[in-house]
Amino acid sequence: MNIPPHIILSIESSCDDTSVSIVRGSEVLTNIVATQSIHTEFGGVVPELASRAHQSNIVPTIILAIKEAGIRVDEIDAVAYTNGPGLSGSLLVGSSFAKSWAWSKQIPAIPVNHMRAHILAHFLKPDPSPVFPFLCLTVSGGHTQIVRVNSPSEMLLLGTTLDDAAGEAFDKVAKLVGLDYPGGPLIDKYASVGDSNAFVFSGSKIEGLNFSFSGLKTQVLRFLEKIMPSNPNFFNVNNGKNLNDFCASVQLSIISMLMEKLCLAVEHTGIKEIAIAGGVSANTCLRDALKQKEKDDNWVIHIPPLSLCTDNAAMVGITGVFDFEEGGRGELNDVPSPRLPDLNIACL
Repeated sequence: MNIPPHIILSIESSCDDTSVSIVRGSEVLTNIVATQSIHTEFGGVVPELASRAHQSNIVPTIILAIKEAGIRVDEIDAVAYTNGPGLSGSLLVGSSFAKSWAWSKQIPAIPVNHMRAHILAHFLKPDPSPVFPFLCLTVSGGHTQIVRVNSPSEMLLLGTTLDDAAGEAFDKVAKLVGLDYPGGPLIDKYASVGDSNAFVFSGSKIEGLNFSFSGLKTQVLRFLEKIMPSNPNFFNVNNGKNLNDFCASVQLSIISMLMEKLCLAVEHTGIKEIAIAGGVSANTCLRDALKQKEKDDNWVIHIPPLSLCTDNAAMVGITGVFDFEEGGRGELNDVPSPRLPDLNIACL
């Protein structure tokens, strides 16, 4: 796909990481993420602490990004920023700075949907980009969606979670057994040496392409309530074998639910060009399952590099490139939305 070489400064501040990137077309000149480690001790993101950290991080991160990109400020065509969904205070910090900076330079400010940006990250170099139309399984701490992508500006939401997201399920299950936040990567780590058939956790049965993960969390809670009183050291014996097996079993259940719906979407649409996006796209079990489908059923799989799985500003930047080319512009009085409406809904 021919992507115009617009230079976009982009800001991502939807949750707890302050990220600034500069892209030239599909080329990432720099992509900096200032991570907030303070939330680990609270077992989850504290919104007020997150917004304060964004205020501290955003100016030095902007300065460093421009320096690393090796460009002049007057070469920047526009500023793209995350407009939602996300945490209200965090979004306000990023959007306010982006609009003010763009206004001072007399260049456009472009609001970007965070979930759409995750999908369009696949058009950043160096990996080959998907061919339209394609399906994207977007899986993060706050969202689980299957999206039909017809073009950079036309995306149809085919299925979404009815309650918790897959990433949230990973983190909450991890918290139940005393693992640090974020728990998803730790479950993936321990699962790699565990027996996924040691324990059985069945997935929720939801018709169509929607998801539900609340039932799984309840099953895990009941399992622990039954096991722990009589065996409080269950996860501290056998050199961690029980913990490894537990993590592998939970992970298999979550990934199986994701793959079941994705297979159904392929069956409904006939599209075998498949991409994944979002933080959970870094999960090794999900990646392996997709690679197996590529081998067995001739799916064409697009898996992002780890640096583009979690929240980052480069994905906002490439979205800004597409929107700038099509004349998309924001206004100074635009207000970010923590619950920005999802993409257009298509019923199957």
